Amino acid sequence: MKLATQDRGFFGSTYEAKLSKLQELGFEGLEIDGKWLIEKYDEIEKAVKATGVPISSICGGYRGWIGDFDQEQRALAIQDIGAILERSADIGAAGVVVPAAFGIFSRKLPPFVSPRPADEEREVLLDSLRKLNDYAVSSGSLLLLEPLNRYEDHMINTLEDASGLIREGNFSGVKVMADFFHMQIEEWDISESLRKTADLVAHVHLADSNRLQPGYGHTDFKTGFRTLKDIGFTGYMAVECELVPGDGLKAYAEMAGFLKACMP
Repeated sequence: MKLATQDRGFFGSTYEAKLSKLQELGFEGLEIDGKWLIEKYDEIEKAVKATGVPISSICGGYRGWIGDFDQEQRALAIQDIGAILERSADIGAAGVVVPAAFGIFSRKLPPFVSPRPADEEREVLLDSLRKLNDYAVSSGSLLLLEPLNRYEDHMINTLEDASGLIREGNFSGVKVMADFFHMQIEEWDISESLRKTADLVAHVHLADSNRLQPGYGHTDFKTGFRTLKDIGFTGYMAVECELVPGDGLKAYAEMAGFLKACMP
């Protein structure tokens, strides 16, 4: 298991400076926005070669959602993610993190009833994943399907939801992205859910139960990390959280120490 993080402004103004700084803080990779990967690819590639610190994964940076209610927005999402997948493979990243959608509807908030029937939603997701699986396989990258909690998405909330779609479509280019914050809300037993999807978990996001940096909530990272080791996970775990008030660099150094102490 390797520690990565999403970008922070205080890492530096250039990608070489960012990669060097996060390495100093105890991290081993950087998760970046897909838009920046495409627009600043040459700079990023040079920074990776100069520092030896890899781009671990890609998150965001595209229009629409793969489960969008709007067909045009869904088509844009497929188009943009397809382009990002190609660049993701070029830079050697694990893949592109993609949820079904974010914030377009929740069955736990009014009006409680989705404007699209559940069986139609599943077909929409399978269609999007089928198209993106082709992009992933042809490029040599992975689409990392992320379940979100019930208040942020209504289509894919658990690891089982994500793995069920992947298995139904037999998608070799789609894997599961397991986020400890969302799992803390949705999974009955995080370790058991990880074991059931052991063959599909390819990337991890880290935040504590309150979305703060690990160590400031009640998530049991030690047990979760032990389970990841037991199922043979060797990929990146990228920090995606809010920081406690104060010095950001100090918070990151503290976070790296905490997370490494939790690793078996």
